[in-house]
Amino acid sequence: MGGPRVVAFGGGHGLAAALAAWRRLTTELTAVVTVADDGGSSGRIRREMPVLPPGDLRMALAALAGEEPARQEMARLLQHRLGGTGVLAGHPVGNLLLTGLVELHGGDTVRALDAVAGMVGACGRVLPMADVPLDLVARVETADPDDPARTRTIRGQVAIASTPGRVREILVSPADPPVHPDVLAAIAAADVVSLGPGSWYTSVLPHLLVPRLRRALAETPARVVVVLNLEPQPGETDGFSPEEHLRVLQAHLDGVALHTVIADAESVVDRCGLLSAVRECGAELVLAPVAELDGQPRHDPARLAAAMAPVAGLRERGGVRSGTEVPGRYEGER
Repeated sequence: MGGPRVVAFGGGHGLAAALAAWRRLTTELTAVVTVADDGGSSGRIRREMPVLPPGDLRMALAALAGEEPARQEMARLLQHRLGGTGVLAGHPVGNLLLTGLVELHGGDTVRALDAVAGMVGACGRVLPMADVPLDLVARVETADPDDPARTRTIRGQVAIASTPGRVREILVSPADPPVHPDVLAAIAAADVVSLGPGSWYTSVLPHLLVPRLRRALAETPARVVVVLNLEPQPGETDGFSPEEHLRVLQAHLDGVALHTVIADAESVVDRCGLLSAVRECGAELVLAPVAELDGQPRHDPARLAAAMAPVAGLRERGGVRSGTEVPGRYEGER
């Protein structure tokens, strides 16, 4: 199919949703995935083995799997969690497969990812955002008025996501991790770079906190596109409006030029407020129906792809479901 060169940043279900949409428009697709997960199977593996946490990488590979039955069965195997009550209980098969391949290839995570991409017939490539595991460190303002230490420092992705209170600052440790050359090359060659949807503080913003990534994003000629969440993330952005999400993002751009913001038309209460925030970023706003029709707070891949297509300089094409509404657009300052 070809298409524009797209680099999608994120992690978890949010990145999977973006990839499900982008793959309808292009096969020139690179997922750059967060490596800060410290919970569940990924947390267990990173504590026991000198490897990157594999969970978000596995999810991205599954999202890009080919459509042939054998490829889809392989993708389901990657996502399958082992049962029972023993030491392997709860581990997705893909996490163990990736960990084994990294060990087989002498610690080369990218080679292992490319191998699994071949197994699932991935319509794109999956790369880690850094070559070493990252820890997230947040300054959280607690909600308890009787707490004398209203601001606390919380370490770890899971702890940050589950700590009551509003996140005021997020950092990565180490502060300047190494980044694989293939990631920087993909950003430099991209036509479009996308951020979001996803957990704002733990999946989206961390990419902008890595100096080498932020510098590459500031220098790329690609259009930088942000897909806003459909609703606030419990434990991270409780009570945040779409414009608050955007203002937090803007505070972390640090030289990265934002071109387009995509938001679900039904999820935006204050359209004028959001438009004002978008204009403050020097970007344009695309309001479109991008949520699932069943009312669940999930992005519909076909509807999101229809909103993304003109942003990427494309007309709606065969991969986008016919009958999808044409997105409305407010032009911001460029």
